[in-house]
Amino acid sequence: MSTPRPEAAELNSHRSASPLHDLAYGHIHASALRAIARHRIADHLAHGPRTAHALAAVTGLDATALHRVLRLLATCGLFVEDADGAFVLTEAGHGLRSDVAGSQLPGILLFTDEMFRRAADGIEGTLRTGEPGFDAAYGMPFFDHLATTPDKSRVFDEAMTALSSGVDEAIADAYAFPESGTVVDIGGGRGGLLRQILATHPGLNGILFDQPRTVADHLLDGHDLAGRWHTQGGDFFTTAPTGGDLYLLKNVLHDWPDDDCLRILTTVRRAMRPATRLLLVDAVLPGDGTPHPAAALDIVMLMTLKGRERTAAEFEDLLARSGFRLRQVLPTGAMSSILEAEAI
Repeated sequence: MSTPRPEAAELNSHRSASPLHDLAYGHIHASALRAIARHRIADHLAHGPRTAHALAAVTGLDATALHRVLRLLATCGLFVEDADGAFVLTEAGHGLRSDVAGSQLPGILLFTDEMFRRAADGIEGTLRTGEPGFDAAYGMPFFDHLATTPDKSRVFDEAMTALSSGVDEAIADAYAFPESGTVVDIGGGRGGLLRQILATHPGLNGILFDQPRTVADHLLDGHDLAGRWHTQGGDFFTTAPTGGDLYLLKNVLHDWPDDDCLRILTTVRRAMRPATRLLLVDAVLPGDGTPHPAAALDIVMLMTLKGRERTAAEFEDLLARSGFRLRQVLPTGAMSSILEAEAI
């Protein structure tokens, strides 16, 4: 008696043996994603399906190996392999393209960089000591390493700009900014958020404040913003521009432990007049243990810095201890929320 052939549905009905296996394979997926990103495979698929052989011909890669890696990432929803063996970009896969608005390519290249892989390898030690694995791997803190490696610093700055794409628009839309006055963006990087705020609120002026090397590469040039901004280099642990009508700290506090956050907030508070508003833009973890995407980001903080993601109650405590009163927490539609505080 012959053995009946399984139906196609049966052949494709396999599931992972265990969620534990999916987690254990995580580093494989990350490495495969980095390889595809570095070779700009998504760019080569921008205009339609192509087989691994066709892609290999234009990239100089091995066709068989490329097919296998693309097949793996198809299981993650980045590609679809059609009946002819050609690969098609999915909506998620388009985020890997370098030539689209909102490209996540720089962020992928940052978080799959050896800096983060080595830091992640140190989590076992972090559980014993509480110290970042990055420091153990590189012998210095994360930002000190960036200061001594211009290529890594450039990767970091490009990723921060890319990761803010779309988020800045959500933030600018979520808060009722004043019609006039000066917005001071503390630790504002290259100025993506400030640019969005000024573009959508033509009565506002702005000051971009960050490390001199960072603000030197700002994004504020443009005819529509001419004459409405200036940059200032400095250290937010010791100084901040005075005279602003609204102050911003976006994705700054999560980089630092509580004592350093208090130093930053106290410095900013000294620069502010009473009743001036401060907007903290950061992820806000639920206080009841509800799952939140920032839980993963919290581990990035754990393994690379001494910072952390925080609950609203934890932010409120930091603000109260540095001369502020928390007024409200606003969702933005992105992972970050806006915490509006008032100088007292």
